[in-house]
Amino acid sequence: MEAPSLPANPIPTQDEKNLGIIMHVLSLCGFSLIGPLIVWLVKKDESAFIDAQGRELLNFQLSFLIYAIVSGILCLILIGFVLLAVLAALWLVFTIIGLVKATEGKVYKFPLTVRML
Repeated sequence: MEAPSLPANPIPTQDEKNLGIIMHVLSLCGFSLIGPLIVWLVKKDESAFIDAQGRELLNFQLSFLIYAIVSGILCLILIGFVLLAVLAALWLVFTIIGLVKATEGKVYKFPLTVRML
């Protein structure tokens, strides 16, 4: 089963942009999965932009959670410590880029993301 494709260019209203921003800020504030998930579940049927934004953000957060778990296991052979540091830096940079794109009303396709939703 293929994941649904993103809409070509959902044109968001200011309220939709604000919700997209809120999802990214919640991710940065420590609610990386639960915050965006709640916003996405509540608003996904009302807005193509929020649906696309939430899907991308949740796929990114889930992918990086899996990468972090694997890196944590690899800490047993010491390479995991380096991988965790690199993952943390990439997570922060990509989340901030996604936040900036959300303020512009664009859906950011996160790199290194496995499309699950």
